[in-house]
Amino acid sequence: MTALALTGCANNSTGGGTAGGSGNKNLIVSTDLPLQGSSATQSNDTNKLIQLYLDQVGGKAGNYNITLKTYDDSTAAKGAWDDAACAKNATDHVANTNEVAVMGTYNSGCAKIELPTLNQDSTGPMLMVSHANTNPGLTKTWDTGEPEKYYPSGTRNFARTITTDDYQGVGAAAFAANDLKIKKAYVLDDNQTYGIGVARAFTDNAKKNGIEVVGSAHWDAKQPNYTALYQAVKASGADMVYLGGIYDNNGGQLVKDKVAVLGPNDGSVKLLGPDGFTGYPDLLKLDESKGMYLTFAGLTQDQLAKAGGTGAKLLDAYKAKYNKAPDGSYPLYGVAAVQVILDAIAKSDGTRKSVTEQVLGGSGITIPADQSVLGKEIKIDPTTGDTSAKDLTIEIIKDGKETFEKSQSIS
Repeated sequence: MTALALTGCANNSTGGGTAGGSGNKNLIVSTDLPLQGSSATQSNDTNKLIQLYLDQVGGKAGNYNITLKTYDDSTAAKGAWDDAACAKNATDHVANTNEVAVMGTYNSGCAKIELPTLNQDSTGPMLMVSHANTNPGLTKTWDTGEPEKYYPSGTRNFARTITTDDYQGVGAAAFAANDLKIKKAYVLDDNQTYGIGVARAFTDNAKKNGIEVVGSAHWDAKQPNYTALYQAVKASGADMVYLGGIYDNNGGQLVKDKVAVLGPNDGSVKLLGPDGFTGYPDLLKLDESKGMYLTFAGLTQDQLAKAGGTGAKLLDAYKAKYNKAPDGSYPLYGVAAVQVILDAIAKSDGTRKSVTEQVLGGSGITIPADQSVLGKEIKIDPTTGDTSAKDLTIEIIKDGKETFEKSQSIS
């Protein structure tokens, strides 16, 4: 079959048909990702890998023809995801009458803006399946009013193929205590939804593992440097700094100044960051990133490639077409999210409401291990929308690459 072309951004024509009309056999699945700034490379690679997968399955989900439409939730001015862009995208998703599900978002804060709009869609709720939203509050009790406030209709419409930051915090803290022998940690966050959440998860579990949290602070992405911040860390006697946040928020300067004030990452003060710092070529190019530890709330692309199977074959096809591997480990999780969406569409009557009901509220969706691009069964809990796979990978940056250190399943 002729390869499906990626359709344009959210400002393009929305097409015809009626959302909710079961006779329509031509449906749209969208992605909603930051296509500008530091996340752009990984997001664009995610879109290309999803398109390649759709080409391989003939652009079909059961009896339905599927076209991919890409939305950008970032702005050039901000160089990262943007509140207003996310809000507009949510409205545009609902207005695009042939669109039945969204793969995204990348940033949990963006999902929290979009979900209530998708949830109140009169022909839905409209399904969103994320490959990267790890904030626990989207699916379980975390902060005040969560997760109920994201589902004003009373019916859930969000699922994910990645595990949550409470589990990431468990693994990261255990690694810091048992492998790195950390005694005192200083925790920084970028004062955004994801960053605050993952920092909190690490802090709670660090204490359980005998690590004293000797200080915490927000970092301001607009600051030209963080020398004063790291002087406070130095005075605290911390032997590790934990960065809760995303690289997009001036993470390069943050890493540079850590080394300038506290010394190299393989020295007396370690540096550990979450998956918000994974998959960024600009970080890997920094000399100061050497020796930085990273956690990823899943299995890395290298691990999945070595395991063989559907995911490895897809990566091989991508490399053959683009002469490189996708950046980061999230692109394969994006395809996993699309697998969930396509299975839901195949079992539905083609309406938004029916697509959502296949994932949430019924028996849920299960992608068998031999079909899953993640090399293991993908089972979505129909009550919460969370995945059954709870994996954590530890990496270290060396020789300009994210290098596998260890992995573990978390119960």
